[in-house]
Amino acid sequence: MDTSHDMAETESLCPVCLKKIPALRVTENGESRIVKECPEHGRFSTPFWRGEPSISGWSRPKQPSCPPVMDNTVSKGCPFDCGLCPDHNQHTCTTLLEITWRCDLNCKVCFASAGKKVPADPSIPELEKLLQKIRSTAGPCNLQISGGEPAIRDDLPRIAELAKKLGFPFVQVNTNGVRVAREHDLAKRWAAGGVDSAFLQFDGTNDDIYKTIRGRNLLEEKIRAIENLTAAGIGVVLVPTIVPEVNDDNIGDILKLAVSYAPGVRGVHFQPVSYFGRYPSSPSDNMRITLPEIMTALEEQSEQMVHKDDFMPPGCEHSLCSFHANYLVMENGSLKKLSAKKEGCCTPKPASEGADKSKAFIRRQWAAPQAKCSCEKPQDDLDRFLNRAKTHILALSGMAFQDAWTLDLDRLKGCCIHVADPDGRLIPFCAYNLTAMDGSTLYRRTIDD
Repeated sequence: MDTSHDMAETESLCPVCLKKIPALRVTENGESRIVKECPEHGRFSTPFWRGEPSISGWSRPKQPSCPPVMDNTVSKGCPFDCGLCPDHNQHTCTTLLEITWRCDLNCKVCFASAGKKVPADPSIPELEKLLQKIRSTAGPCNLQISGGEPAIRDDLPRIAELAKKLGFPFVQVNTNGVRVAREHDLAKRWAAGGVDSAFLQFDGTNDDIYKTIRGRNLLEEKIRAIENLTAAGIGVVLVPTIVPEVNDDNIGDILKLAVSYAPGVRGVHFQPVSYFGRYPSSPSDNMRITLPEIMTALEEQSEQMVHKDDFMPPGCEHSLCSFHANYLVMENGSLKKLSAKKEGCCTPKPASEGADKSKAFIRRQWAAPQAKCSCEKPQDDLDRFLNRAKTHILALSGMAFQDAWTLDLDRLKGCCIHVADPDGRLIPFCAYNLTAMDGSTLYRRTIDD
C-alpha cells in the first residue's frame, strides 16, 4: 500500500451552486481525494482513487494539443465556455449523438435522465445538419449513437447510413439491448445500415443486480441481445455500471461471461457509478468505487485470469480517467496478456497522437472480427496463435466519469469524448452531464428549456 503524502492544486466546481472554486488532489495512505471549499456552501472531500495501482506511478504525460476547430472563445473560463474553447487540451476521439431522449427502461442510474417527459426526437434533416457540423469540427472521429435508448427509433439504420455517407468511419450504438433482444432481425437491419459496434449496458450476471439498478429482470434479454448482435456481425462491448454493494462483487463473473462469448464480445468497459441528478446530500465514501478498486477486483474475483499490474493509463484522455489492457482469449478459456510498453513517467507525447491511436484502436477492436483464413494447410502452434490473435482479442477497460463532487478541471480539459449539443457545439462528456445537487445543469437541456 502506498503510504506517501502528496498534494496537487487544481480547480473544481461547488456541487451546490456550480461556481468555480480552487481544489486540491490530496493523497494520503493510498487514498486520493478531491478537497474543495465553497465560501457559501462549505467544504467537500470525495475519494477518487483508492488502493493499487498507486496514483504515484499512474501517469502518462501529454503535450496539450488544441482541437483544430473551436466554436467558442475563452470568456468565463473552463468549464463555462465549452464548444470547444481554446483552453481545451485534446482532440475529439468519440462524439456522442443523442437521437432520442425516450427510453424503454426507467433506471435509477442514468446519465441522460431518460424516460421522463422529454422533447420530441430530432428529425433526419436536423440530424444530418448536426452530423455535418460534427464532421467539420471534429473531423473523422468515431461516432456513438446514443440517447435515451436509440433502439426506440425505427430509422436508426438510416441515421447510421447517413453518418457513414458523411465520412464517419466507425458507428457504434449505445443500447440497453431490450429491443435488440426482442426483435431478432433488428441487429441485422442495424448492420445493413452501417452499425459496426454495440455498447451494451450489462451490469451483471444475475437478475438481482438488474432489479436493483434497472428496475426489473433483464439478464435473459441481455444474453439474447449479445447473441443477436453477434449473429448480425456487430461487435459487442459489455458496459457495466459498477455500484458498491450491488454488483462490485460480480466483476469477475462479468469478465468470465465476456470470455465465454468471445470473439463476439470484443471488450468490457467498466464504469464506476457517478452521481448525476438530484442528490440533496453528498454521496458517502462507501457509495464510491474507484478505478484501482475495479482493477484489483478483476484480479481477485477472476482467480487471477488478469492482474491489476496488467493495466495501463490512457494515451488519449487524462491518465486519472481510465485504464486498459488487451488479452488473447486462448482455446482453453484462459487469457494471455498482450505485451505493451509501460509508459509511466516518460517523455510527454502530443495529446493529438494519443487521440489518433485511440480512434484507430476502437475501430479495429470494437467492431466484429474479420473472418479468419479457412485454408486447409496444416498449422503449427505459431500459426494457430497468430490466426487466433486476428479474432480473439478481448479489451478490458474502465472509465471514471466525473460528477459535481469529483470534478477536476485538469481532467476535464483532457477529455476526448464529446457530446454534440443540439446547437452543434461539442461539449466534454462530464461537463455535458454535470448536475448540481438540486439537479440543475450546465449544458444538458431539460424539457423546460
